[in-house]
Amino acid sequence: MTTDLVQLTYKGSVATIVLNRADKLNALNAEMLTALETYADELDRNHDVRVVLLAGTGRAFCVGADIYEWSDLTPLEMGRRWIRDGHRIFARYARLPQPVIAALNGYTFGGGLELALAADLRLAAEGVELSFPEVKLGIIPGWAGTQRLPQLVGPSRAKQMIFSGDRISAEQAEMWGLVNEVVPADQLAARALDLANSIAANGPVAVQMTKQLIDAATPASSDNGVVLETLAGSLAAYTADAEEGVSAFRQRRQPKFTGR
Repeated sequence: MTTDLVQLTYKGSVATIVLNRADKLNALNAEMLTALETYADELDRNHDVRVVLLAGTGRAFCVGADIYEWSDLTPLEMGRRWIRDGHRIFARYARLPQPVIAALNGYTFGGGLELALAADLRLAAEGVELSFPEVKLGIIPGWAGTQRLPQLVGPSRAKQMIFSGDRISAEQAEMWGLVNEVVPADQLAARALDLANSIAANGPVAVQMTKQLIDAATPASSDNGVVLETLAGSLAAYTADAEEGVSAFRQRRQPKFTGR
């Protein structure tokens, strides 16, 4: 599948995937998820690619899943399709043999942050904000955020981010270990490519085997996590609070949650 909403290009041994839905702050819809999976299949088979870059256009890296894509799904559709599809596709990037670098050029929220967490390394531009805002809609992170985030920042900080839904700065994210480096915005693309080329210049088998060894020692997401997020996400998305949260989002007002 090809789509202008997600673009794949090659430069030497570095492949770059760009989320290109700037008018919607690169919010992920079904078409984009399908394209991401198609590109993951292609990259997995391409032995000439040594590093993969993930980037976004406009003011955001990605603000998460497009609420208009999933809010009308039934609970079974949510569990069988939307949540499982996201888990499967993001896991493909986490398990690519090549190192994956996410260049966070702007807002990185919800599912967008979960995509970034599937990368091996994250670089952020100065001024970027990151968050898991799902609780403000009465739902939960559903694409392995509850599994991968604690591995990077520890359970307590992961709980703080997810419970509050508050944004943190790129600088705070670097202090917590959520991002590797913070660089001036006008230098982000060049720094990401420079790092990619530095990695690509090394022995590819050694780099890829090292990635597998480190991942084996620090599992970011287990099958149990997938099951739990699928069940919990399907339930949370169809509570009265979730209905209120989605309605408030669409009406651009503050939600009134009741705990039901």
